[in-house]
Amino acid sequence: MKPIRTERLILRNWQERDRDLFHRINSDEQVMEFFGMRRSRAESDELFDRLAAGVERDGFGFAAAEIAVSGECIGFVGILRTDLAPFIPKGTMEIGWRLAPEFWGKGFVTEAAEAWLAHAFEVIGDDEVVSFAVSNNNRSTAVMQRLGMQPDPSRDFDHPRVPDTHPELKRHVFYSLTKDQWQERKKAAI
Repeated sequence: MKPIRTERLILRNWQERDRDLFHRINSDEQVMEFFGMRRSRAESDELFDRLAAGVERDGFGFAAAEIAVSGECIGFVGILRTDLAPFIPKGTMEIGWRLAPEFWGKGFVTEAAEAWLAHAFEVIGDDEVVSFAVSNNNRSTAVMQRLGMQPDPSRDFDHPRVPDTHPELKRHVFYSLTKDQWQERKKAAI
């Protein structure tokens, strides 16, 4: 993928030097609070390889977010095609993120996600981008709201990949943003 630059970040494909951070965010109790598992190093490396290959193939994905001035990888922010049928049709563009805790609360996710929304709507040409989170994951839903995404309770769902051993993590709230809504939001900001 061609890197995307924002005011403070470079959004790019994964590099070997990012593996340790990637494992840390996928095994950290705080980061993974709303996920039913913590990934081992082997599981994390497998996901890392899969995401990197997808970014390379598609030119987008859950890509590394790097602080431009330091070159430090802080986690990922990106878009990818999802398939959670029947809840979300195959090919729907999802936006998602996961950062190391020391980078929370600094506006990095919102900054990167704004760039990815522009990429989804202007470069790829999608008409809608969606996001979803465990219903009480207020940090993620706050980002969705800052991005102008709208909740759609009629599309909330019990995540089929969350095991029954974690019923508190099954219910997911659904947010979406259409290209028209995004364009209106951009006009209003001028």
